[in-house]
Amino acid sequence: MSAMTQIDASDFNHYQARSTSISRGQTWTGRVLSGLVSAFFVMDGGMKLFKPAPVVQATLQLGYPESAIVGIGIVLLVCTVLYLLPRTSTLGAVLLTGYLGGAVASQIRVSAPWFNILFAVVFGCVVWAGLYLRDSRLRSIFA
Repeated sequence: MSAMTQIDASDFNHYQARSTSISRGQTWTGRVLSGLVSAFFVMDGGMKLFKPAPVVQATLQLGYPESAIVGIGIVLLVCTVLYLLPRTSTLGAVLLTGYLGGAVASQIRVSAPWFNILFAVVFGCVVWAGLYLRDSRLRSIFA
């Protein structure tokens, strides 16, 4: 075998040790962050399923038809479930990031205040921070 293709066992052990070294505090901080944003997403998605008047009014102000509200809520709930399941958490984070990107675009399109725009951006950052702190696979990519 050439030097380029030969894998040194010490390199593998070093990689393996780095990929699994997450403290209990970091893991729980990640779980709490993920739980908080997930609770918000579940509440938001659930409200879109029941369509109370303030949700309908806010959605209409953003330029979406009332008929789209339930579909948006289902998409949000599915993305949140994928985010909470360990095997699909990265996919869920990517999908939630896309969802929040759409929220940012919608807010910019209607010239909403900066708070409305930054709220979605901050939530996207918390989604990834929570996942980074609780998922050793993701941490090993950036280590």
